[in-house]
Amino acid sequence: MVQDALGRLWVDAPDVAGTDRMLFETALVEIVGNLVEHARQGDGRPVDVQMQLLVHPDRIEARLEDNGGAPPADPAAAVLPADDLAESGRGLALAAAVADLEHVRSEGGNRWTVVRRRGTA
Repeated sequence: MVQDALGRLWVDAPDVAGTDRMLFETALVEIVGNLVEHARQGDGRPVDVQMQLLVHPDRIEARLEDNGGAPPADPAAAVLPADDLAESGRGLALAAAVADLEHVRSEGGNRWTVVRRRGTA
């Protein structure tokens, strides 16, 4: 789903540099992966996620909305695990390392904004 949508986006926005594409995709896949793996509605059902992708002259942006519960970890406090061999716990920290993340929790779910500034290291 995410890779297909991004593939269509890159066809429509061929001027986005390869590095920006790769790092934005990394951040977005990590966020959506966390939603698929961890987010559940109060009754345990999987969440519904809506995604909007935007390309601006200075940034690439994804807006995600879901109807799930609160994330298991505070997205603003995400850090890489101290154990280099840890098999989990890297997703949000990795996404935050390559893009700007914003998470807003509401009564009905979550709103995520993922922004990759174009041309940044």
